[in-house]
Amino acid sequence: MANCSNCGAPLSGSLLICQYCKTRQDVDLAMIHRFTIEKPDSERICPRCHIPLQTIDLHLGKKFYIERCVRCLGLFFDPGELEALLDTAVTHVYETDRQRLDELQNVKRSSEYPLGYIDCPVCKKLMNRINFGSRSGVIADKCRDHGLWLDGGELRQVLEWVKAGGDLYHKQKELEIKQLELEQEKKNFQFKVIDNAFSATREVPVPAPENYELDLLPMIARLLKKLFA
Repeated sequence: MANCSNCGAPLSGSLLICQYCKTRQDVDLAMIHRFTIEKPDSERICPRCHIPLQTIDLHLGKKFYIERCVRCLGLFFDPGELEALLDTAVTHVYETDRQRLDELQNVKRSSEYPLGYIDCPVCKKLMNRINFGSRSGVIADKCRDHGLWLDGGELRQVLEWVKAGGDLYHKQKELEIKQLELEQEKKNFQFKVIDNAFSATREVPVPAPENYELDLLPMIARLLKKLFA
């Protein structure tokens, strides 16, 4: 559990503001490594505070740039950057701590922001809200073309999720879903084969009654001719 950088009080859940001294906490990046500010202002705009984002380098073996807001401490990752960060920051996770995943999923998020869609820092179009992984408790904002936004405190929760085996759990769930889809495809194929087999063995349809009447007319005419000849 993290502690307030000002008064030292414990920070429960994913709170960014100390409930005792009201100091905003920069706890996300403190859990990773040191970082340096490369560009105080970028062309990308914070979707929460509507101010230019800072470009920072996390120094993860090489230059690793992401954007952050100095006011709300939200973070923006280009496509693939968050996954690369998690792979570097968390290693040697071989099992799932289901109790810890339950705790993370039930973390009450701060009501600092109203529910709703926010703009992409790059293209300014509304981003989609997505569940990050399975049972992480994090609802992230994603632009299909430009990247992923995490509000302040959410990166710390995602890191805890990975440490608890959340990524392993998520991949297992994806595998189970794919297996179920494959089983359903096999069943659909089997039903189609059976249906085709029955269709091939069905009897030729019986002609409609009017066809019988047309065939009988010449016969009746010949019979009447013999009777009254």
